[in-house]
Amino acid sequence: MVLKDICNFEIKKGIICKNVKDQKIRIDLNKKYIPKAGDVAVFKVKEIGKHTRIQTINGRNTYILPDDLIMGAFGNRYATAQLEGYVPTSYLENYDILGQGAIIGQSTSWNLKYEEIGPTIVELVGYVVNVEGEITNTINIAEPLSSFNPVSYAHLPKVILSLGTSMDSGKTSSAGFLAHGLKKAGKTVSFIKLTGTTYTKDKTFVKDYGAHAVIDFSDFGFPSTYMCNINELLDLYQSLLNKVSTVFTDYVIVEIADGLLERETRALINHVDFKQQFYGVLFSSTDSLSAIAGAQQLESIGYSVLGLTGLVTTSPLLVKEIKYHSKYKTLLREELMSGEIIKLIEEKRILNGNDKVEIH
Repeated sequence: MVLKDICNFEIKKGIICKNVKDQKIRIDLNKKYIPKAGDVAVFKVKEIGKHTRIQTINGRNTYILPDDLIMGAFGNRYATAQLEGYVPTSYLENYDILGQGAIIGQSTSWNLKYEEIGPTIVELVGYVVNVEGEITNTINIAEPLSSFNPVSYAHLPKVILSLGTSMDSGKTSSAGFLAHGLKKAGKTVSFIKLTGTTYTKDKTFVKDYGAHAVIDFSDFGFPSTYMCNINELLDLYQSLLNKVSTVFTDYVIVEIADGLLERETRALINHVDFKQQFYGVLFSSTDSLSAIAGAQQLESIGYSVLGLTGLVTTSPLLVKEIKYHSKYKTLLREELMSGEIIKLIEEKRILNGNDKVEIH
């Protein structure tokens, strides 16, 4: 066993490693150990590509440069607007930064807008280990998950899902706006980001807009939730809900990343016990057709759609199309952020209630 003390090195520590206290690395395992999601290691930056910064343990987005040492964790990534990547199944000379929270892996596909830029490339220096020489894993050192306990949404707090058609459709913004409106109505709100890749921007946004408690999967050590099985996801949901329920809250907003067709999203929303948890769904989209189609799909499997929102509502013409061609109510930013939103939420009023608008 070959150990090196890392105390004497200047290492930029990714936020996924915020609970890592171990101060030694093993270099003898580099070529013979197959990493798992959550395994922690120190890497040397070789070439800067898409990721010019990592989010460090103080929450700051810190620039990285060639020859910098960073501490990160292996993980998977699913990001339709960016990239696809996985925990490698063998030793590699080069690894890629998959996410700004210092998630490391092997990229396999890129959105065309990033194809020429390519990934930021790092090389493995050594695995971070505990005093017994065992590799530190962010999931293993976190608090154990609670078992999923299905209950009806009739119990307090009322839980609202924030879903969308895709990455960057407006799910987090809508969750934040709704949190603000509910706070204006005198309600306490908590926010859970159930799936995604480690980065605290979404939690911070919803917190700033009025949620009194915010938490996500990374608080239980998950670098990302991509490729988790359904039982892990259900237990993770229960554990996050338990955390925000330790203080009284009237509403919990739960965001699930990506679109309805994504692997984990699809598994969760179709799970018979999971769908019984929720009072209703706020559905975000980028265009009118996907907004209507997605809402219809959700209703067909048993969800109550409270309203359509997201980027689609920034276009008056697209809003008109939804009103003319569907029964669904569109919720603009101003409406979500108004204290009057509580009336729609508590009445579960899903029809748009307006005459059809003629489209010229």
